[in-house]
Amino acid sequence: MALPDILQWISAGQKTGTLHLESGSIRKRIVFRDGNIATSWSNDPRESLGQFLIRDRLISEEQLFRALLQQESEGRLIGSILVAAGIIDEEVLKLSLRSKAEETIYDLFLWPEGRFEFKEGELPDDVLIHTDLKVTSVIFEGIRRVDEWARIRKVIPTTGATFKVRGAPHDIDHPTDRQLLGLVALGKSAAEIALETRRSDFEAAALLFDLLVRDLIAIEKTGERAGGDPVGEIQELLARAYEKLQARRYDDALRAYEDVLARDRLNQHAKKGLLAVAQSRDRARALRSIPLSKVPVLTMDLVALTRENFDPQEGFVLSRVNGQWDVQSILKLCPMSEEQALLIFARLLERNVIELRD
Repeated sequence: MALPDILQWISAGQKTGTLHLESGSIRKRIVFRDGNIATSWSNDPRESLGQFLIRDRLISEEQLFRALLQQESEGRLIGSILVAAGIIDEEVLKLSLRSKAEETIYDLFLWPEGRFEFKEGELPDDVLIHTDLKVTSVIFEGIRRVDEWARIRKVIPTTGATFKVRGAPHDIDHPTDRQLLGLVALGKSAAEIALETRRSDFEAAALLFDLLVRDLIAIEKTGERAGGDPVGEIQELLARAYEKLQARRYDDALRAYEDVLARDRLNQHAKKGLLAVAQSRDRARALRSIPLSKVPVLTMDLVALTRENFDPQEGFVLSRVNGQWDVQSILKLCPMSEEQALLIFARLLERNVIELRD
């Protein structure tokens, strides 16, 4: 079935459920309620809500990263976190969710092929705001983009195309134009510009086409291939980085995460990965600093100890410090992993609660 036929079938039947779509490494989900588009999800990093908010200059990169870390610890939706923090209001969130759903679907019209499955009755539990997009208007815009894409492709034949700046970029006032001209000056390809600006290949190409028409840029190289699969490449790099991190090959993991950020500088998984590498290195360093043959001795009296805050596990380890047992002996008594206990010893050393003696 053609995509317009699929959408029309769901709309005409006033169906409720989720349309799952897949092409290469890209996966998307479109949620329908009574035949209208309620919300969307995509694993393309350019199509997450946070990236749309950054693209439209509604939040900063730092605000998004802090919100993502909060989301990881609290399990809340990113939109609700940003609204609760007063960074955006609910109306802005609703408009951004609508724009996100539209662009996620419009991009589907340009897929040369793909697979789909409609799961009737399947609805996510965590959708707080529904966009209620009408399918007919989405289909019309999607078909228009197909025609426009064909016209752009005659001038920019591949997403591997690169450009050079012409004209006087310092006279450009529009921030998006300035951003594009800066990326062109760096020799970025159309595919790289799309990823960097958090836009679909169509949107980025349309903006570049406009700069070509205005004679602000010129094509330098048309590119040898149709742009590859940047999302797939990022997923492979993330998988490689995680594998190296688990194997404690921290330098290799670091390079893989940095390669991801070179392609997608806002990638939340890579940023969290860099933190994980740093934490793992610190943990490994702490573990190496605790000789098993040394004897831990308290450096403060009981009165001073009562003023300190210790968690239950720290309290257990401290209760076994008697000035006679070495670290290795205490480890055998601890109802926790050796690594966990050694990290407790490292923290107690850092806080000057204990010292190690021969």
